[in-house]
Amino acid sequence: MNPDDIKYHRDHSWVRVEGKKATIGITDYAQQQLGDIVYVDLPEVETEADADSELSEIESTKATSPILSPVSGVVGEVNEDLADSPEIINEDPYGNGWLMVLDMSDPSELNDLMSKSEYEAYLKEVEEK
Repeated sequence: MNPDDIKYHRDHSWVRVEGKKATIGITDYAQQQLGDIVYVDLPEVETEADADSELSEIESTKATSPILSPVSGVVGEVNEDLADSPEIINEDPYGNGWLMVLDMSDPSELNDLMSKSEYEAYLKEVEEK
């Protein structure tokens, strides 16, 4: 179930915003497509990211996938628990499976992301292809 209180990127990442802080993760759809996640390469704190640029990678038993940053900013925090337990992403992609927190440099970029209903319509299009 996709939460209402977050914005979605076309590359299946999500953003939950509190002030200028953007918590980022991957969607339930993404973790299902990847299968069992075995490794997450998280960026260093202080790494600068541009919207739509590669910020990290997730490795599963099926594939290695880049994670694109949905917004621009500087990494302020990473989810250290994922180093030892990357499967948390499979178990709780919208909660404990978050990847990192960015200090957003341009909150207006949130307008380029999708709402829950827009994302669910987008998923239907993706699955029909």
